[in-house]
Amino acid sequence: MQPTKGNHKNVLGRGLSALLQGSITQEPSVPSEDFFKIIKLESITVNPCQPRQDFSQASLNELSDSIKLHGIIQPLTVRKLDGSTYQLIAGERRLRAAKLAGLKEVPAYVRATHDQHMLEIALIENIQRESLNAIEIALSYQRLLTECQLTQEALAERVGKDRTTVNNYLRLLKLPPDIQIALRDQKISMGHARALINLHAPETQLNVLHKIIASSLSVREVEKLVQALSTIGNLKQLTNKTSNRSVKTEELHVSFKESLKNTITQLAQQFNTKVLIKTDAQKKGTINILFDSEEELKRIIAIISHTKEL
Repeated sequence: MQPTKGNHKNVLGRGLSALLQGSITQEPSVPSEDFFKIIKLESITVNPCQPRQDFSQASLNELSDSIKLHGIIQPLTVRKLDGSTYQLIAGERRLRAAKLAGLKEVPAYVRATHDQHMLEIALIENIQRESLNAIEIALSYQRLLTECQLTQEALAERVGKDRTTVNNYLRLLKLPPDIQIALRDQKISMGHARALINLHAPETQLNVLHKIIASSLSVREVEKLVQALSTIGNLKQLTNKTSNRSVKTEELHVSFKESLKNTITQLAQQFNTKVLIKTDAQKKGTINILFDSEEELKRIIAIISHTKEL
């Protein structure tokens, strides 16, 4: 006997709950093991450990429309609290979309876990399953390190990343709040942010941030700009050191000469051309940047212009 159209639609609307109808494990009297269960939405409280802060309404509406047609495909993950109450571990986006779709109950994977383990599960599952922005990932990594007392090696293993990747995310949290917000709001990429980390002065970092947004600079352009600013910073630092130190003339001469060599190398790499520095006995002198064509000159001027605008 063929099912009626109404019955067919009802089964689709229930999604995974229809598939699990005959195989759902009964809730154990003592919550010492994991099991599947169909749970009323009103019995689920949200997860305080949720790393995601921003939920796109348009994305939620799309998922809600899908749930209306097919039901919940991937069950939520919860843990049992007192009585008939459950706390969400992972799946808040699905939970919100299910409410928009008008569902009264959802399939869930009930896990027996304590508070700290729940936090670890929530953070790791969200990192792996959700498209979190870079700052949300960094904050999740930091919470795993501090609240779950994991080492960076253990954290990298848990989330399936190498330690360098984990460290690159954690370094983002050292940036000024305005830069973190720009990264969160996708005004800049993680590549831009990683380049800005190499600038130690927050004021300079923010100046470059405004330049990135105003001029739509690529990551490569920002890397070159940061390198130029770092070279200028080294020159200023060299000037301050040589003017404030009281050392023997010969020692000062050797130190200054060695610093000039390093500076020449840095400038040559920055401008990708030969650089000459000439000084006199009073440490005064000139910097010559060589070029062999009009195009080469324009390229060098463009690099200098980027620096002067900050």
